[in-house]
Amino acid sequence: MKIGVVGASGYAGGELLRLLAQHPKLEVSYISAGASAGEFITSVHPHLTHLAGEKFATTELSEIDKCELVFFALPHGESGKIVSQLSQAVKIVDLGADFRLSDSNQWVKYYGGDHAGKWIYGLPEIIDTAEIAASSRVANPGCYATAISLATAPALDFIETSDIVVVAASGTTGAGRSAKINLLGSEVMNSLTSYKFGGVHQHTPEIEECLTHIAGKEVKISFTPILAPMPRGILATITAKLTRELDSDALRHLYKSFYKKSEFVSILSKNEMPKTSSVLGTNNAQIQVAVDNHTDRVVISCAIDNLGKGAAGQAVQNANLMLGYEEGLGLTQLAVR
Repeated sequence: MKIGVVGASGYAGGELLRLLAQHPKLEVSYISAGASAGEFITSVHPHLTHLAGEKFATTELSEIDKCELVFFALPHGESGKIVSQLSQAVKIVDLGADFRLSDSNQWVKYYGGDHAGKWIYGLPEIIDTAEIAASSRVANPGCYATAISLATAPALDFIETSDIVVVAASGTTGAGRSAKINLLGSEVMNSLTSYKFGGVHQHTPEIEECLTHIAGKEVKISFTPILAPMPRGILATITAKLTRELDSDALRHLYKSFYKKSEFVSILSKNEMPKTSSVLGTNNAQIQVAVDNHTDRVVISCAIDNLGKGAAGQAVQNANLMLGYEEGLGLTQLAVR
């Protein structure tokens, strides 16, 4: 199966190349980049020693059309410019935001520019996997959106969905590879900072749309993202008012039942807590739940690797479904501590 990675010089692109190197069914035959075209791949991703001596290709429509499936790992707004010119025979998993939203007004508000359209949303633990498998074009969810949606979806039947509060911290790779002063090591180390709060983070409408679809009623979140002094990982904490009586043990049982067929989501035992270090380099998600009896609120904590389950790992998971392979093929590695 010939595979392409477009936008391979970024962090998500590099993680895709790492995961695909271990995949028993997929062969990467086309690796392209924008500004890095012509450079040695290992000059950007030195850990990918199996690609030593190979260079990033330029992004050419004719070369993309030779692939059976292509991963797009481009900045937001770029995939939409290319996809309409490609053969319909090419299957695509887009790691950008271009095809995640159905509401064009929300796209304009949070991203700007033309709205490219809406594809099947590729969050297999929540969205029907048969729909993903039947699709030739899949929108890979955002990293924050993945953690928050996984943490919240099982609780939608017994919480106040119009007032969900989220605080989530992410590693610096979530901000992309472009040089920014606020992402320099000297600025990030030994410091935490909130950003894009007050309802302006671009993953807000994506999360609300996904959860509204699941709940069958409107979902609203108040989301505060935090930049954490680490390269990878997301830890999200979600709280919401209970609408019926429930204790922590019953809540944990409901979550375990919801995810009983999901090989990548673990509901932790009592007294265990999610850790980003426990999911590093994997497609796994760890979740812990509790009921705060003092305020009658549920509290849910979820840890993922923003480059794994939050990006490249989930993209491979979606590709497996689209190609008729086992969902977890090539994604069974344990975390790196």
